[in-house]
Amino acid sequence: MTQPFALAACAEMLWLDKPIDWRAARLTEMGFGVGLWNWPDHDLNKLEATGANFTIMNGYLQGRLSDAEGADMLLASARETALVGKRLGVDRLNLHGTGLGDGGIPLPLHGAFSPGMMQRAVDTLNRICDLAVAEGVTFTLENLNPLDHPGCPFGSTADVLALVSTVNRPQLRINLDLYHTQIGEGDLVRWCKACLPWIGEVQVADNPGRCEPGTGEINYAGIASALNGMGYRGPVGMEAFAAADAEAALEAFRFAFTL
Repeated sequence: MTQPFALAACAEMLWLDKPIDWRAARLTEMGFGVGLWNWPDHDLNKLEATGANFTIMNGYLQGRLSDAEGADMLLASARETALVGKRLGVDRLNLHGTGLGDGGIPLPLHGAFSPGMMQRAVDTLNRICDLAVAEGVTFTLENLNPLDHPGCPFGSTADVLALVSTVNRPQLRINLDLYHTQIGEGDLVRWCKACLPWIGEVQVADNPGRCEPGTGEINYAGIASALNGMGYRGPVGMEAFAAADAEAALEAFRFAFTL
């Protein structure tokens, strides 16, 4: 049995009765990297003291991709977050195609989508890449599904691939969330292959329920084999709730991605 992927899990979604630094420390003890959401919600000193490998966290607090005011807000917010990311040693700073609401949840777009928004989003993401070069960080853009996040622009896997491949700079990668892809588009293996040159991280949860692999309809053992076969060697993060016990959920995740 081999483990070709670097495995991580979102600390925000496990052991919900425990402090976030305890969760980060326990994930580290179990051999997993640690994903986070909004850094202002946490004590950075305590997180830093865990010595965890923080693999990903939200890379901004406010702003939008496709209008001038939103882009300026996004850049300012991303610059502040990049400093925190460097302090914690976060591997990737995550973006969405829209702003964030309470708890770091992406917000819907108010108003009609227009074709020019795509070019404006590309321009904003190039500015993000310029910031990433200056700060020595990497950003990812995550796809979202239309049921959990209705009205969010640039949420589909197709839109995220179009944006990141058009920008085509190493400072911007895809955070390919297969839970969202399954709900929005399906056809997971072909989407993995299409996105492969630009993937920064693959995120997983089963559907329905958004719990660990093995609790729903997705054949994650097959996905793991396909990713390995196409040469993917990057991180895989479980962004999922535990159906029952958190440690059992993590072991199910580890088993699904061990070949």
